[in-house]
Amino acid sequence: MAQPYRLARGGRIDRARPVRFSFNGRTVEGYQGDTVASALLASGIHLVGRSFKYHRPRGILSHGPDEPSALLSVDRGPGRVDPNNRASVVELREGLGTRSQNHWPSLRYDVGAVNDLLSPVFVAGFYYKTFMWPRKFWDRVYEPFIRAAAGLGRAPAEADPDRYANRHAHCDVLIVGAGPAGLAAATAAARTGKRVLLADEGAEPGGSLLHDVTSEIDGRPAAEWLKAALADLDGRENVILLPRTTAFGYYNHNHVALAERVTDHLPAGSATAPRERLWQVRAGEVVLAGGSHERPLVFADNDRPGILLAESVRVFINRYGVLPGRRIVFATSGASAYVAALDAKRAGADVTVVDLRLEADCGPDPARLRAAGITVLTGHTVVGSRGRARVTGLLVAPIGSDGRVSARRRLACDCVGMSGGWTPAVHLFSQSRGKLAYDPARDAFLPATSAQAERSAGAARGTYDLAACLAEGDAAGAAAAGATERRAFTATPTPTGFQPVRIMPTDADPTKLRAFVDFQNDVTAKDIKLAVREGFHSIEHVKRYTTTGMATDQGKTSNMNALGIVAGQLDKALPGVGTTTFRPPYTPVTFGTLVGPARHALFDPIRTTPIHGWAEAHGALFENVALWRRAWYFPQPGEDLHAAVARECRAVREGVGLFDASTLGKIEIVGPDAAEFMNRLYINPWAKLEPGRCRYGLMLKEDGYILDDGVVARVSPECFHVTTTTGGAARVLAHMEDYLQTEWPDLQVFLTSTTEQWAVIALQGPKAREVIAPLVEGIDLSPEAFPHMAMRSGTICGVPTRLFRVSFTGELGFEINVPSDHALAVWEALMDAGRPHGITPYGTETMHVLRAEKGYIIVGQETDGTVTPDDVGLSGMIAKAKRDFVGKRSLARPDVVASGRKQLVGLVTDDPRCVLDEGAQIVADPNQPIPMRMLGHVTSSYWSANCERSIALALVAGGRDLLGRTLHVTTPDGFTTATVAEPVFFDPKGERIHA
Repeated sequence: MAQPYRLARGGRIDRARPVRFSFNGRTVEGYQGDTVASALLASGIHLVGRSFKYHRPRGILSHGPDEPSALLSVDRGPGRVDPNNRASVVELREGLGTRSQNHWPSLRYDVGAVNDLLSPVFVAGFYYKTFMWPRKFWDRVYEPFIRAAAGLGRAPAEADPDRYANRHAHCDVLIVGAGPAGLAAATAAARTGKRVLLADEGAEPGGSLLHDVTSEIDGRPAAEWLKAALADLDGRENVILLPRTTAFGYYNHNHVALAERVTDHLPAGSATAPRERLWQVRAGEVVLAGGSHERPLVFADNDRPGILLAESVRVFINRYGVLPGRRIVFATSGASAYVAALDAKRAGADVTVVDLRLEADCGPDPARLRAAGITVLTGHTVVGSRGRARVTGLLVAPIGSDGRVSARRRLACDCVGMSGGWTPAVHLFSQSRGKLAYDPARDAFLPATSAQAERSAGAARGTYDLAACLAEGDAAGAAAAGATERRAFTATPTPTGFQPVRIMPTDADPTKLRAFVDFQNDVTAKDIKLAVREGFHSIEHVKRYTTTGMATDQGKTSNMNALGIVAGQLDKALPGVGTTTFRPPYTPVTFGTLVGPARHALFDPIRTTPIHGWAEAHGALFENVALWRRAWYFPQPGEDLHAAVARECRAVREGVGLFDASTLGKIEIVGPDAAEFMNRLYINPWAKLEPGRCRYGLMLKEDGYILDDGVVARVSPECFHVTTTTGGAARVLAHMEDYLQTEWPDLQVFLTSTTEQWAVIALQGPKAREVIAPLVEGIDLSPEAFPHMAMRSGTICGVPTRLFRVSFTGELGFEINVPSDHALAVWEALMDAGRPHGITPYGTETMHVLRAEKGYIIVGQETDGTVTPDDVGLSGMIAKAKRDFVGKRSLARPDVVASGRKQLVGLVTDDPRCVLDEGAQIVADPNQPIPMRMLGHVTSSYWSANCERSIALALVAGGRDLLGRTLHVTTPDGFTTATVAEPVFFDPKGERIHA
């Protein structure tokens, strides 16, 4: 195969399974187990993209999730094109299509590269300083330009055809990261029998052990130890291993979000499983073993293709069998690059090491490498690079004892591995609200004070020696599982020391150099210094002004260098600068994973009642109310909305109507303290309400404004049947649970949502008793035995029922609560029994008109979150003798008791045929100057067939003092006049309801 940089042997790839994919239309070859990055490097392809701001040639920097430059658009098949995929983590599969981004007309010849020549103009904050004047240019020139330039990749235009899953899981110990520390932690925790979940974002668990070919653990090669550890864990029933799973968010109460890539690595068309799965894990204890990120070195032109992180060079050699270059220079300020240099030498590369540290500070490593035939230049700095589509040389120079840089020279090379030390991956720890502390010995912010049941281990807390990582992981896993046993490990010593360096010393004018700190956003050291000079001293301000540490990179490779440069400019110690906020998701997550199955019909689920099918079969038209699909009205041939509603309204007032009220929220409140709980939540009293009686309940928020309402029946001394509005059911239950769990945990009360268990059929009208009487057993329906606002238990059509005598129409009415499975049968029996009486099914529009005729409010229509009980004329409901209830103190606020508040009134238009618009504004004088003083607005407005005119409810400032006054209401054509009236338009004495 045409892979000139593929080693003849070695690596964890499957050489018996060749794979072909495309890059910018060119066929490229690799093997099963490759990533796109390793396959491109095996083919000698280093130029893979253009930088965002300057359109500079960019290559592969890293082998892992911290890759900032090699972002590709990946085509996995029809409708499956995703932008901004990191080449270093995209697993190879047959037929995969990849394309570079951010260039035109081609990758090698990009017109946008002119920005590179104009870089002295495009300094940090260029947009803020430039796109201001003249003002009229913003809409026509500046904004279109910014929008056209924004973004790295193109969002897909087609709908995503893949499926995504969502799973909730609980475990005793969750371990994030399956490197040496994570595996040791998992093994220690698993031995106790506790439930263990081990997640790692790599295709294989193992972390650094996957490319460590020289170390030994407990006397055997690291690869053998890894194989045995994984076999042990895989064989335990109490352990779940999740490869290809990224922990991207750590939330309260040990809630950790994981994104599992399930099928992207499988051959196209072979998978029936979802593409990705979101795991929401609640863990008793969490062990964070996410490792660390290698820091790049900051020197002039350090962004050329072919310049990689030193450890990544080692990974490509040992794990993927790829030699990134034949002449490799390792530029370093620490010891770990020496291991990578030796591995590169063994693979056949011509290797040179350039170490910033003096010979005396390097220990025995230089001598060991020189003995292996490697040139080692200690006390040398890097001052620049050469090349364009690929690095061709590195400019280095010795540093004298006085710190001065001497004459430079060029080292010919086709690959550079740089290493400026290590930065622990503390993002999840920080998201858990843990506190970081700076450790000068390791030049890093490390986990210090935990806020949750969490432990960090290994490189994630600045421990880099292999044996120490294993011991730390074992201790963390054992402690998390409640065990006291600890294991000791022996392992090959790991070179760990490094000299922190923010910017490599140079012999050039630093104001003219472009030494990149953030490779993804083209942020240079010069940009950061400029931001500080211009007054941005907060690291969060510097981040936003320069864009360093933003986008998919999120500062993985740039953060510590940026912090160090800011600290140097401010002449502060690094802890005085602090860190930026590690917001989730720290690693990019697809929208599909977050959305999961909530798409199409499941995005906004529609709930239907047991009677929905009957209504549909009988011609009902429907409307959406909250998540419910409700029958709106039942038109007969030739009827429009208005005609059908007028007919239905007359039928209820003159005979009998049937209404499906199953969507009402229903909550069962049970317990010895149920009445006291109700007393504290509602404004009216409940202790003396007798079993078998109902009461209208009004619930307030803490601010004294109406939250919800509904009829409540006392079933027994310790049981209340509470109804809520259709849209408020979940909100009210959450409100109740919140108070019960946080404010009144001493109350013995249990709350159960029963909305789906009880179907509700409202039978309303003067003939309602005649219709229901033959069907009911065990209940005396006489007015004396069963008065208004009473509840009785019995049977209807042989089905158990809680029968309420309540009405939302002002007519004699019954609300029949029956088990949902029997609702349709009861409904049909009522229709049969009511046919001689002219029974008429009616919908929500008719229900609205009937209740408005009686002046009954609907929460959310007559209220808007700022309405009090007094505003809607219900202040008489407030129990004067109650010591307290939710919202009581707020009812005494000066603004709540002030005069001139909007109050609910009725409006009668001078033209009875004029139906006002809901939401129409009300003024006293239509001729007043603009801006006019608005007195209020119309909340409900209908044509009433029973009143033979239009009616309206409105909230009007000081409304009750304006009865009889003429006001002016806005219409599409101007204003119309209306008279303020009482809000009850039909049967004002309420006699019909007690029939």
